[in-house]
Amino acid sequence: MSTRALLWLMPALAMFVWVATLTAAQSESVPADANRASVGKTGMILAVSWQPAFCETRPNKRECASQTAARPDATQFSLHGLWMMRKTYCGIGEDIQALDKSGDWHALPHVALPPELENALALSMPGTQSALDRHEWVKHGTCSGLTAAEYYALSMRLLGELNASAVGELFADNVGNSLEEQAIRGAFEASFGPGAGDRVKMQCRRDGQRRIIIELTIGLAGEPTDALTLEGGLGPLIKEAGATKFGCPGGIVDAVGTQ
Repeated sequence: MSTRALLWLMPALAMFVWVATLTAAQSESVPADANRASVGKTGMILAVSWQPAFCETRPNKRECASQTAARPDATQFSLHGLWMMRKTYCGIGEDIQALDKSGDWHALPHVALPPELENALALSMPGTQSALDRHEWVKHGTCSGLTAAEYYALSMRLLGELNASAVGELFADNVGNSLEEQAIRGAFEASFGPGAGDRVKMQCRRDGQRRIIIELTIGLAGEPTDALTLEGGLGPLIKEAGATKFGCPGGIVDAVGTQ
């Protein structure tokens, strides 16, 4: 494992211990066939942001005003969310939905998490400073079939695997440089198997004369309840998802504060 991957794992160690305990408990009660993802069908989307680029477009957001080159999100992907296909706001009243859609996320109910998980989430999802965690739970997490703790533990586990992969290393090694579709697809396939690059979509945005990479959305098969106990991590989830168009053909991996 690379030094960069170890540095990522150290601040989130408590979270991984908590996830391992949770996974062991869950696996005892999940039928053997529940871990079989649907072939060629996307059930979930893992959305990850390249935070320095996001902050070029939203500099007044709290997490952007506080961003530094030493913070983890300067050189690795950050969690945007884990989305269920065609399902949102499950069991959420119209008043909370309206509040969420208004963008006043700090007015949404607090997401209660164990302290070690909450601390790890603050590192993995800088947008918690703008109550992104409340928005993501209300809109998407409530449709996952998981508790809030399970939902965010799973999301961070998948994010951690991505950041420790050849994809994470490719982006970290090219901060300030351009990356093209072929290289990114290749990194996905090197880490997660043949065809993995066909399950990824990239979003870019113009920033003056530059085109910067904002976000990746990665198709995953099955349901969160399956993924919670599925052995093999991201690879099988990506492999069994449906293919998608890559989107943006290439862009700059932005550095913190770049204009």
